Amino acid sequence: MQALVKTATGPGLTLTEWADPTPGPHDAVVKVAATSLCGTDAHIYRWDEWAQQRVHPPRIIGHELCGHVVEVGRDVTLVKVGDYVAAESHLTCGACFQCRTGQAHVCKNYKILGIDRDGSYAQYVALPEGVLWHTALDIPPELACVQEPLGNAVDAALAEDLTGHTVLITGCGPTGLFAAAVARTAGAATIIASDVSDYRLGLAKQVGADHVLNARTESPERVAAAILEMTAGEGVDASLEMSGDPTALHQAFRAVKNGGRVTLFGIPTGPVSFDLPNEMIFKGIRVYGITGRRLFSTWYRLAGLFKAGLNIRPIVTHSFPLKEFATGFELIQSGQCGKVVLFP
Repeated sequence: MQALVKTATGPGLTLTEWADPTPGPHDAVVKVAATSLCGTDAHIYRWDEWAQQRVHPPRIIGHELCGHVVEVGRDVTLVKVGDYVAAESHLTCGACFQCRTGQAHVCKNYKILGIDRDGSYAQYVALPEGVLWHTALDIPPELACVQEPLGNAVDAALAEDLTGHTVLITGCGPTGLFAAAVARTAGAATIIASDVSDYRLGLAKQVGADHVLNARTESPERVAAAILEMTAGEGVDASLEMSGDPTALHQAFRAVKNGGRVTLFGIPTGPVSFDLPNEMIFKGIRVYGITGRRLFSTWYRLAGLFKAGLNIRPIVTHSFPLKEFATGFELIQSGQCGKVVLFP
């Protein structure tokens, strides 16, 4: 098969011929219909400090996918040949305290598809049957393959009920945009989105943001004043921080009303200092850290959101054949895209 492989240390990937995967007793082989690019994959492509410490070539990368089951191991019972599936990328141990108490999304021993085992930037991938998710046939591949990152946005947005609430989303990368779409479908009253890119703020408007603020052209003070004006001086009910930028992090805490909640998904590149008394404690707010998706309650909830009319199509802005992967990564680097999908 053809596969995108991190063949050696250093920037870039190699499109090459690679051995077809064979299933173990509890594995299924999936013919990949579509696979989307992720910020994690961009780190590996650039071969930054994190990637150097985490990835050990050779490795087929990629972890967001959908496709059809073409072969199953002898003990597989959950899927059959022909099934249309997506996949959970976190392979949990099933034995640690977290896995045994309903918190497998924070398993202490989890492995990640495309990092710890060969991933989805290929024509075929072998996966444990337990991570496969039956997907409705009316969801096209370019949307079905992004269910994994979309699940992050579902957890971030719906850590608490949003119906009738005002919501601030700081950071309109793909997951922030997904969060806006989820909040709209879940019945948020007012959605305010901030980012440094007019392109991505335009996408936020397409998926349901009522107001957008450019944090590059407006000072933090003017952004804060605008949010207060939009919320009759109260602040928002919920802040979803999706960027990891220190200025945005402070904005998320300062914009939320007393007794509100802040959800943190974006990853800062280094330590961030906070004014704990005034930004958190005296405001009596609730703070949620989001990593991955809840297994598998988020996936069930996501299926329901699709049935309720969740619209993410404007977020999937570009698609390419596998051989044009470099163009996709260049778009991610430029920020002039939403989600980018490859078709093996």
